[in-house]
Amino acid sequence: VTDSIPACIGNMTINSKQLENESPVSIFAVNKCYVTVQDGTFFDGSGFAALVREGYKVRSDVNITLEFRTTAVHGVLLGVSSAKVDAIGLEIVNGKVLFHVNNGAGRITATYEPRGTNSLCDGKWHKLQANKSKHRISLIIDGNLVQTDNPYIQSTSADTNNPIYVGGYPADVKQNCLTSKSSFHGCLRNLVLTKGQQAELFDFSRAFDLRGVFPHSCPGAEH
Repeated sequence: VTDSIPACIGNMTINSKQLENESPVSIFAVNKCYVTVQDGTFFDGSGFAALVREGYKVRSDVNITLEFRTTAVHGVLLGVSSAKVDAIGLEIVNGKVLFHVNNGAGRITATYEPRGTNSLCDGKWHKLQANKSKHRISLIIDGNLVQTDNPYIQSTSADTNNPIYVGGYPADVKQNCLTSKSSFHGCLRNLVLTKGQQAELFDFSRAFDLRGVFPHSCPGAEH
């Protein structure tokens, strides 16, 4: 067995001597244990998850759905970019959700602004759907639809070829459709990207790079 165990381990003794696990000599991808957990992936606010190493091609159409839970009013949700300007990006800025798309002619943004600044950042689960269909973009948060006009109707394809970065991105990676550098702090679940009839559910434990991300559970309350 070469896989790590997604579990909590406590009160370990060797030869009747209890191991001191508060100050380990070294530690890697080990988080606290929690009394209550929920399904999902926990982002500790320091890193990101990188998916599709060979690059994700958004092109003319993509539909993104996910659920998020956070108490932070800033944070990157998802970004896919390219070596050119083509890109898409989802982020929380000042408690608003922004969906940016650049098909090559210029960035357009759909913004969902909740009634209260913290109403999306209340630690409860919220459903997000971001849709790009050629030059049209829309954003649905908890059933509330936001659409935006796009003056660049001739430009319809976001020719991306970079990985999907979720919850943040490395300092040396360019993201043309994200304004925030803040890593997401909170929980995400049910990330699905759909193109036509093909829906792909992304499992964060299969990410090719995980930093500050714990793929198997979200803390309900710390222990």
